[in-house]
Amino acid sequence: MSTQEEVREKYSLLKSHLKGRLRSLWAGAEAAALGRGGIKRVAEATGLSCATVSSGLHKLRAGEPPPRYGPHRKCGPKFSEDKDPTLIPDLEQLLLDEVAGNPMTQDKWVRSSTHKLRDRLREKGHSVGHCTVYRLLKQMGFRLRGNKKRRGDSRAPGRDGQFQHIASQRKAFSEAGLPILSVDTKHKELIGDFLNRGKVWCKHAAEVNEHDFTSTAKCRAIPFGIYDVLRNEGHVTVGVSNDTPEFAVNAIAQWWNQDGMVAYPQAPELLIFADCGGTNAYRCKAWKLHLQEKLCDRFGLLVPVCHYPPGCSKWNPIECRLFSQISINWAGRPLKSLNLMLGYIRGTTTSTGLTVKAYLDVNTYHRGQKISREEMDRLHLKRHDICPEWNYTLSPRPQPIHR
Repeated sequence: MSTQEEVREKYSLLKSHLKGRLRSLWAGAEAAALGRGGIKRVAEATGLSCATVSSGLHKLRAGEPPPRYGPHRKCGPKFSEDKDPTLIPDLEQLLLDEVAGNPMTQDKWVRSSTHKLRDRLREKGHSVGHCTVYRLLKQMGFRLRGNKKRRGDSRAPGRDGQFQHIASQRKAFSEAGLPILSVDTKHKELIGDFLNRGKVWCKHAAEVNEHDFTSTAKCRAIPFGIYDVLRNEGHVTVGVSNDTPEFAVNAIAQWWNQDGMVAYPQAPELLIFADCGGTNAYRCKAWKLHLQEKLCDRFGLLVPVCHYPPGCSKWNPIECRLFSQISINWAGRPLKSLNLMLGYIRGTTTSTGLTVKAYLDVNTYHRGQKISREEMDRLHLKRHDICPEWNYTLSPRPQPIHR
């Protein structure tokens, strides 16, 4: 029986020869071979619509013969990606820092318009139009999204420059093989018989509480996620106290102590991508202090930190590459216990090879930690020239010599 990956490879070889009804019939045959859920899996593997695959499957089951192409059939021109084999790889490279995603679903979208992507592809020597870019984006699974009404202007000054700086930092660390972490706190979850959005195959739906009262919950779980960009691995620490900077930095330090030092034994630096708000906010003094003490000083690491501009948290890689997959994995299943929640997190995988580890942190963290001016002055913090409020590097402080 074919697998989804095999269908993708077959289609990449045959798509220039499959036209019109023949393409639909071939897709329907592959969907039939995959069995249950085959239509959706073939559509995801090929970029064809579910309607096209379903139509071909129904025609095959109805016994409709395949089309006969005579010797004088006029074939249309080849697609741009067929004539230019480097077009799709270059487009995928442009999208590395353009893709945003919803942490609760698999929805993805691109920051730049098709016209801007067309212009950037032309700069690379590709003769394409914006319609070709639109078609390729749809094949890759992106969709056109409407605008949202907002009060005021959420476009922060220096937004585009910050994205360019993040892209350059990511490229430099990737080429050097140095660790890149994307961090954030996921949506807090009530543990108990509470409604969890989504649907799951079952004979009888699980009954849950009518109201989501915090007082009736066993506890409130706080998942702090760490996504290793280079190795496509996730690390989620679930806390039961408060979402504080100390809790977040403890999770990062635990990752480095258990996994990071093994995966990157000679790495002198650790790049961190974070949002502008929350426990890892760019204005949060406690976040910087704990990074200095528990990561830089303890392990001797140089830690550059880049924050995404306000209103741009969806472009943080952890949102669409880790959190969305976890939400899909436990969709429609009540999180009745912490162990069950940890099991769902650890069981999250993708066809691209994502693996996730999960740990429970039962320590107590107190809110409202006050950081004095003297403690901030002792930080080894250097701001970057580009968007200095959002970009800075913490370096290890010299350790005192004990005699």
